[in-house]
This record gives sequence, C-alpha cells and structure tokens, in this order.
Amino acid sequence: MTVVLEVRDLQKTFGAVVAAKDVNVTVNEHEVIGIIGANGAGKTTFVNMVTGYLKPTSGQIEFAGRNIMGLPPREITTLGISRSFQVPQVFASETVFDNLLMAYAITEESGIGLLSPLYNDERAARVDSHLARYQIAEYRNATASTLPQGTRKLLDIAMAAVSNPTILMLDEPTSGISAEEKFALMDIIMEALRQDETTVLFIEHDMEIVERYVSRVLAFYQGQIICDAPTAEALVDPGVREFVVGEEYHRTRREATNGQGGADNA
Repeated sequence: MTVVLEVRDLQKTFGAVVAAKDVNVTVNEHEVIGIIGANGAGKTTFVNMVTGYLKPTSGQIEFAGRNIMGLPPREITTLGISRSFQVPQVFASETVFDNLLMAYAITEESGIGLLSPLYNDERAARVDSHLARYQIAEYRNATASTLPQGTRKLLDIAMAAVSNPTILMLDEPTSGISAEEKFALMDIIMEALRQDETTVLFIEHDMEIVERYVSRVLAFYQGQIICDAPTAEALVDPGVREFVVGEEYHRTRREATNGQGGADNA
C-alpha cells in the first residue's frame, strides 16, 4: 500500500485550550476513512490543519512525502488535497453550470490567467461530464440558491472534486439531508470518487453512513484519537461506545438485527 498522508504528533492549542493533542495518522492510497466524535472532539480541527485552514501549534504533516505544514489552503489544494464544508460553499446567485465552470477555471488558471474568459468549449465539455457523474445534469441551468439541500451538497462536493485530488476530505456530507435521501446521496458521491480513485476521509455523525461506506474509522475525543481501527472493530470499541456512539446506538442496532432475524425465521 502506498502512503499518501502521514500526520505525526500533531498539536493545536488556543491559549490554555487543547484542541488537538498527539494526533498520529497514516492514510493509504484509495482508503475510505470515517472521522467520528462528539461535537468539539477535534474532528474539524484535524481536517482544518491538514487542509491549511488552521496552522498547527506543532507536529508534522506530510503529503506524498512532502512537508505541507504551514502551506496556505490554495497551495495544498493544488498539490492534491481538496475538501468540502458542512455548509455548501457555492455561488448562490449563479447557475449550477457556472459554479462548476468557475471551479474549473480556478483550478486550471493562476495569476493573470484568472482574468481570461471562463468559458471555452473544452472546459464546458468537462463541466457537463462532471454534472453527469454527480447526477445533477438536470439542474444545469438552475440557480444554486434554488437547489434542494441534497443537490446543493452534491454541487459543493462536485466543485471540490474538479481538480481530481488525491485526497478529498468531506465535512458531514449528509448533514441536513433527510433519512430517505442520505443513502442515495452517498451512493452518488462514493461511486464518483471511486471512479476517480480518490482517497476519501469524511466527518460523519450518522453511524449508519459510517457502517455502510467506510472501511476504517478514526474516533476523536477531547482532541485525541482514541481509536483507529476497521469499522466493525471501532464501533464496538469500549472507548468509542462510551464517548462517541453511546449505548443507545448499540441497543437500536441489536433490536434491528433481532427483528431481521425474527423475520427470517418466521
């Protein structure tokens, strides 16, 4: 397996407040990793430090063997780590097509090149292909502010993925999405990223999503990783049960499993 991201002894303090402590993570190519933890546990702090939105107090972050500590977000994105946000970062007054067109232009141009016309036939073709991959082509000419929440999430993640990053970090991709829509939304996202062979890390509070889509879990508590393990092992880890998912989750899962067993035996 090829290591694409290595984090060592990462720390972040705000005065006397410790937001991250002794964070050590190795991420391999093509992994899908879930980042879980209660609010304030350090999940977003970790993502913000890796993506350059927050400068670590100390430690080391290496991407593809290169030290990226202290680099600005745009440079980290250019190198191959992109991200989405919990609240979609889209141009609300522009169409879906124009949002992606601008995302491609920002990715492909720099300096004075950003003053060039956004539209050209080749770029437009790439936008239309991307719209189809994320299954939002029917909204091509719709204004982003009018989109349903799930579609706006897909647009935001599609925009984050235009650079074909090596790693894509997603912040709660299913937040604000109804229970009926969440699996369909994640199926679209994960299939698109699978086709691009993207390594994915995503913050998620919904354990059904975690169970279904990730092979490995990083569980945070009070700024530290208390469990780094395959999903099935992580969700029954005593620390994860106590500080992250709670006994109620396991009670509900047992009841669901017993119900299925009863139906099968009927």
